[in-house]
Amino acid sequence: MQSQRRQFLKLMGGLAIGATGVACMNNSSENKSDEQKNAPEATNKQLFFEISLAQWSLHKALFEKKMDNLDFAAKARKDFGIGVVEYVNQFFKDKAKDTAYLNEMLKRCSDNEVKNHLIMIDGEGEIGHKVEAERIKAVENHYKWVDAAKHLGCATIRVNAAGQGTAEEIAKTAADGLTRLGEYAEKVGINVIVENHGGYSSNGAWLAGVMKAVNKPNVGTLPDFGNFCIQREEGNWRNCLDAYDRYQGTQELMPYAKGVSAKSHDFDEQGNEKETDYTKMLQIVKAAGFKGYIGIEYEGEILSEDEGIRKTKALLEKAGALVS
Repeated sequence: MQSQRRQFLKLMGGLAIGATGVACMNNSSENKSDEQKNAPEATNKQLFFEISLAQWSLHKALFEKKMDNLDFAAKARKDFGIGVVEYVNQFFKDKAKDTAYLNEMLKRCSDNEVKNHLIMIDGEGEIGHKVEAERIKAVENHYKWVDAAKHLGCATIRVNAAGQGTAEEIAKTAADGLTRLGEYAEKVGINVIVENHGGYSSNGAWLAGVMKAVNKPNVGTLPDFGNFCIQREEGNWRNCLDAYDRYQGTQELMPYAKGVSAKSHDFDEQGNEKETDYTKMLQIVKAAGFKGYIGIEYEGEILSEDEGIRKTKALLEKAGALVS
């Protein structure tokens, strides 16, 4: 997701439920999808986490206008049997302050018994910018998404700890920016979390250090199973020149985690992700005492987006049943 988002940014937030609208979800068996009812017995074991769906899993369909942001909640529920969703602000970039639009999002969620969990924010400036005025501007650019998240009933926004300079310099400025944004978000009960999303943020120890410096209960991390590439080859984003150990990184970020991202690309004949041992990852996640949402974020090229989402969900259920 990191590289494609970067490319995108280079070329370039029911019924009205009020300012604190929440989409409720009914988990009774009569409201479960056919996919859920017919799931293999092994996956019906109670998992220690709940599965959510990250909108980036459908970024191709969304960018190609084959799907609209407003249809995301219905698709998550009807096509995949998933009742918790994670938005990406790129797909409703100009709607953060559009109350009518946000209310329509809420109505779609309510109609499909879907819960809004978070909004992933990109393109609003560097929270760790070395120039204080620019850093403050970037922080304030995120305010509207904090407010949109509150309106949509989300608990969290995901931001990037980006900046220019040495690891030590960016750690200091990112901590300052995150503290400022955390203070604003704290007033309305919203969490601010940082994903390992390229650069220094993909170094688990570095990002954990930033969290220690911020030291705010509503500021945390979003460990992504597959985003531990610190540096990619210029012009060939698929080639990682400097990778951080994904299992070590996840373990370092889990003490601050307020969500987890299950990145997937390709699968073997047994349905296992080729790059990530999901059972090992879920053991790390569980050992940290995590009991929240693990979001499916399929980013592969071989399978269709729909098939990739289903494969990832099946793998989470299979590995989760072994670990739970």
